[in-house]
Amino acid sequence: MDQVNTLFSGNSDALCILCRGAKLLCGKERCPVLVKFYSSARVKTMTDSLNIDGSSPPGVFVGRIGYPYVSVGPLIPPTHGDTTLLDTPEMWIGKSIDDIVDFRSQLVRGKYLTHIRDLESSRIIEATREMALCESPIDVEAEFLKKPRARLVLDDEVQPFGPTAPLKKIDVGNTRFDHRMEKAYNDTDLKAKDAVLELYKKDTLISSIQKAFSVGSFGEGNARRFVPTRWSITAVDSMIGAHLMEKMKDFPILNEYMVFESWQLDNRFVVLMMPRAWSYELIEAWYPNTVWNPFGKEVAIMSSSEGFEGRTTYAEIGGCYYAARLAVNEYLVKEKRQARVVILREAHPGYIMPVGVWNVRENVRAALKGQPRKFASLDEAFMYISTRLVIPKERWIKESTVLKDTLFQKGLEDFFG
Repeated sequence: MDQVNTLFSGNSDALCILCRGAKLLCGKERCPVLVKFYSSARVKTMTDSLNIDGSSPPGVFVGRIGYPYVSVGPLIPPTHGDTTLLDTPEMWIGKSIDDIVDFRSQLVRGKYLTHIRDLESSRIIEATREMALCESPIDVEAEFLKKPRARLVLDDEVQPFGPTAPLKKIDVGNTRFDHRMEKAYNDTDLKAKDAVLELYKKDTLISSIQKAFSVGSFGEGNARRFVPTRWSITAVDSMIGAHLMEKMKDFPILNEYMVFESWQLDNRFVVLMMPRAWSYELIEAWYPNTVWNPFGKEVAIMSSSEGFEGRTTYAEIGGCYYAARLAVNEYLVKEKRQARVVILREAHPGYIMPVGVWNVRENVRAALKGQPRKFASLDEAFMYISTRLVIPKERWIKESTVLKDTLFQKGLEDFFG
């Protein structure tokens, strides 16, 4: 046991070697290494070549290592047909970790190094940008300089993807552009932010907007550039969320406390809306043996918040903050109401690996599509919340800026509500 304790405090790779997936020494309910291995093994024979031929969802990826020189390229599965599901996170609510890993491990990422402003430096670059504008899967043939390296990249900001290899050349079949995307792409006088908002108003999927934004499809003339995928995801979430938030602030304040919830992938999300002027907070509680608290002995909690005027600095909690804020403001604008909002997230040990920011945005959206529980007071709301979450009310309040303000600071609505 002393040996295990030493490994917990030191090299986690050594712990994996000692465990080999049999003892679950990391404390997780299942071995994430084996989940990734078995998924990769299922597609290995299809990627053991310098060539790949398949239908891209369409999917593209822009790396961030080496910025302003970045690796740009398509995501291609070794299969033909309707592959939309493989790169559309809006369709993944209700899917298991294994499902998502299977989707993503099929996508081979081609890489071509270029400067962020070299948007037309090669046919590979042009084809990748065209793919991001397509409305449906597109047939792609690619030749690599090396065989794809079998690995599954995991990141809390972006969706996983599978094997990777440098591209030699690429041929794309008949392209069928999304007319909404094509219009924004062709308008070189339209600012990138305005293009994003216009596409959102036309019901374009957020994940599609993020892909097109990342390959420099929007913006004024020479201002266009490649944006690393993880940055483009948060940039689009932030722009849309901020726009909706300004509209929301003109609406009357909610007249009751409401609680919404969604449980997915051993994550529990509770959205608490309060009859107060807008402020917002996301609080995440990571249990021991989860993705970002693998060897902790206690629940690790962190939060980010903003008042009525918003934030001036990047949220400590990262892209999840902006993804959840977008979802909340979608709901409030639709209902023509303003509220104070706190989102409580418990990540339990079954959440064995990160799957991307979409998980937060789509879970909050899913929660807000359900019927809320309604209460006359914060105490009553928390009595219910305490039956759904494990962490007690006192701990949430201790970790929260917005809940403390609600309990101990009076606002104008308390005098004139």
